[in-house]
Amino acid sequence: HKHQVIVRDRTEWILSAAAWVFWGFYVLGLLTLRGPLFAVIGNVLDYSMTLGSFSITPGHIVSFGLTLWIAMTVSRFIRFILEEDIYPRFQLHAGLPYAISTLLNYVILTVGFFLAVAALGFDMTKFTILAGAFGVGVGFGTQNIINNFVSGLILLFERPIKVGDVIQVDDATGAVQRIGIRATVIRT
Repeated sequence: HKHQVIVRDRTEWILSAAAWVFWGFYVLGLLTLRGPLFAVIGNVLDYSMTLGSFSITPGHIVSFGLTLWIAMTVSRFIRFILEEDIYPRFQLHAGLPYAISTLLNYVILTVGFFLAVAALGFDMTKFTILAGAFGVGVGFGTQNIINNFVSGLILLFERPIKVGDVIQVDDATGAVQRIGIRATVIRT
């Protein structure tokens, strides 16, 4: 109800774009250019470039980018629906909706990233071995960041402080604005 104008405008834009695409397909079909055009586009997207034992095509790169974009769009849409329609219907403790939204965002983006890497053409079994070895090395190098990340997750779920709480550290007093992965933002 709050965002009817935005929803209407975006729906109109999507329907208008779909109408233009449909019209383009129809006109190309009438001019008998659809088949040759798709053949050329298919040849361009299937052109293979080889780097060592890895082969990549422009189609893989397009599908990688498209998959990441879809993951980010789905994440934003789900968070929007949760914050505007679902959370107001339930009496949740302060900070819990933010924690659920943040964790859901991380999960969707992580799954989207792995799907995008798979769309790029990487064999995921080789990728897991490489990621495990890389993770151990990065883990030793970034222990402080990992500690901050785990602390942020603890703050999100244990909720000793919540968004909106007023806290005091030494002489500074402020309200918690946001609890993130590595840092908590406090407005003094």
